[in-house]
Amino acid sequence: MYRRLRRPALVLLPALLAASLTACGDDEGEGTTSGDRERLDAVSVSGDVGEQPKVEWKGRMSADDIETETLVEGDGEELEDGDQVVTNIWIGNGFTQEKSYSTYDDKQPQTLTVGDDLAPIFADVLDGQKLGSRVAVTASADEAFGEAGNPGLNIANKDSVLVLVDLVEEYVPPKPKDVGAGQVPRIVFGAKGDPVRLDFKGLPKPDAEGDLLRHVVREGKGKTLTEDSTVKADYLGMVYGGGKPFDESFSKQPAEFSLQQVVQGWTLGLSGLKVGSRVLLSIPPDLGYGDQEQPGIPAGSTLYFVVDIVSAK
Repeated sequence: MYRRLRRPALVLLPALLAASLTACGDDEGEGTTSGDRERLDAVSVSGDVGEQPKVEWKGRMSADDIETETLVEGDGEELEDGDQVVTNIWIGNGFTQEKSYSTYDDKQPQTLTVGDDLAPIFADVLDGQKLGSRVAVTASADEAFGEAGNPGLNIANKDSVLVLVDLVEEYVPPKPKDVGAGQVPRIVFGAKGDPVRLDFKGLPKPDAEGDLLRHVVREGKGKTLTEDSTVKADYLGMVYGGGKPFDESFSKQPAEFSLQQVVQGWTLGLSGLKVGSRVLLSIPPDLGYGDQEQPGIPAGSTLYFVVDIVSAK
């Protein structure tokens, strides 16, 4: 359970920017030439923060070490360590002078945490910046992503890279919506009195953009959980219409885990509850595994859990 529920590290743009690729890319015909322009001299960037940037190339970009420059300084609060910020990210290949990726295209902004373990090219993007800013980062691909560059973005290891990051707004974690029993599946119990599955009969198919729903079946009287608590719990998880649980601990032993090492739906859904509680959670994809398929869990699934909180510290 602990391994399955662990939240993927914030590597940005799921899997695409997971730094430290190891295979060497093809560097033939690439690199600096006498006609190259240095860093931002090779490009013109316009447009408002929060909208797809307009990027016009003047020539091939030359860049080595990672350098950061603020193109537009916002008028919001200055970011501090631990702050979370909603960002939009544009990535261009300075050698081919083409866009490689943009969160604006798929309308999937990324939430980043100041001081988190990000890929090297993002290490200084958030430091000391203000909300509402647009920050440009230039570098060679091997400095940005590792010796292989980033094949997933069609960026070879000797290409140069331009990254534009719009610091749109502070991220405010959603609060769980407490609901009645009719808005969550029914618990089916086995011969020993423990949950064995969830019954979705009469429950409409979940909306992928839905809320984090919480139904407290039984309220405990013990210690109140916080987002930093280490919890021991029994649990059972299913997806809508699933024939059987994708994971459960009731037939085994309670699992112990930190609420900082699980999917965000667990962190937010269990925080504020008391030891001894039994709760049903309905976790939308963006607070679960998103579009990342897991064993027994199709991509884009809403996750349903019944959780018994045994102890906490």
